[in-house]
Amino acid sequence: MTVWDDLTGQEAAIEVFRAAAESAAAPRDPSATLVSDEAAAPAHPDSMTHSWLVTGPPGSGRSNLAYAFASSLLCANGGCGVCADCRQVAARSHPDLSVLATERVIISIDEVRRLVTASQFSPSVSRYRVVVIEDADRMAERTSNVLLKALEEPPERTVWVLCAPSEADLLPTIRSRVRSVRLRVPSTADVAAIVMRRDGVDEELALRAAREAQSHIGMAHRLATNQEARERRAETLRLALSVTSVGDAVRGAATLLEVAGADAKAITEERDAEERAAALRSLGVEPGQAVPPALRGQIKALEDDQKRRATRSLRDGIDRILTDLHSLYRDVLVVQLGAHVELVNEAISGEVASLAGAGEPATTLGVIDAVADARRRVAANVAPALALEAMLVTVAEANRLAARKVQS
Repeated sequence: MTVWDDLTGQEAAIEVFRAAAESAAAPRDPSATLVSDEAAAPAHPDSMTHSWLVTGPPGSGRSNLAYAFASSLLCANGGCGVCADCRQVAARSHPDLSVLATERVIISIDEVRRLVTASQFSPSVSRYRVVVIEDADRMAERTSNVLLKALEEPPERTVWVLCAPSEADLLPTIRSRVRSVRLRVPSTADVAAIVMRRDGVDEELALRAAREAQSHIGMAHRLATNQEARERRAETLRLALSVTSVGDAVRGAATLLEVAGADAKAITEERDAEERAAALRSLGVEPGQAVPPALRGQIKALEDDQKRRATRSLRDGIDRILTDLHSLYRDVLVVQLGAHVELVNEAISGEVASLAGAGEPATTLGVIDAVADARRRVAANVAPALALEAMLVTVAEANRLAARKVQS
């Protein structure tokens, strides 16, 4: 069992990182340095370089692959998965591992500055110091420029691993200084297999979760293990199929916001309580005891971070709803065009077929465009209620046209 064994559907990317780790572990000339710029020295398939970019769609396993690579560099056995080094990497507590994983909307410039400072230190127990930035696309241009300076002149034993959905999400100057490894979307079967192995669910439920999560591994796990999450998703699709007027659209938008809020609360509430309890324990405050005035600032900082996380969780919840709606109308279009591909929402294939038969492809494409517009508007900080209302007005019109066609 190694750190690579629990990754799924990314054999080509795994081979690149394994070869690089093996190359880094091989004896070499002490005067040699890591490749610092691909423009200066083209990357050999097995070469080791000081900075990497892992790109791929959400749920493809970007961060999991980054930490597996970190384990392979920090572990004396190349990532055995069982030694103290590998366990510390898994717990994000290894002394030679620095992690920036924001749960807010953006990564702040101060966070990157602290990370850059930490990257300058020599490794304490391993051959390398590894720095992982999850969601590197959440850096503003000014923040990215701080990171750029560190990538231009890295310490010899520091390795950076950035994760982002695509290369286009980073500045060209950042992209020119990293070696990019692209991940593919795992197959439904691959995701179902890992859900069955990790969560012990039956094959039917695992396959349904993998389909409805559209191969997003984390979401597939949640749908397979959380009945409430499955019910909230089903409620979203039922609502879209039922709106037929502007009034329905307004009420439906409010309902979708409630669903997204409930989903976000379910994800963050338990974690917030655990974090607060852990913080109080570390400060020596007994359960039920009042927080001393001198410590209230630290608790207030934790609460502020949790509020920012809740804001991002709500936005992510809205995006999940819009992704589910997009999958519904994608399925409708697939049926209308007679394409022989797997439906995402196989569980409601009857409703999909009815809607497809009553509508036209052009109308369905209009709804898909409306869903995409809503996603862009929410990402641009348009009030979510307004973005959802505008989208559902288009959905309502499509449903009315379908109903008239059936009646005639």
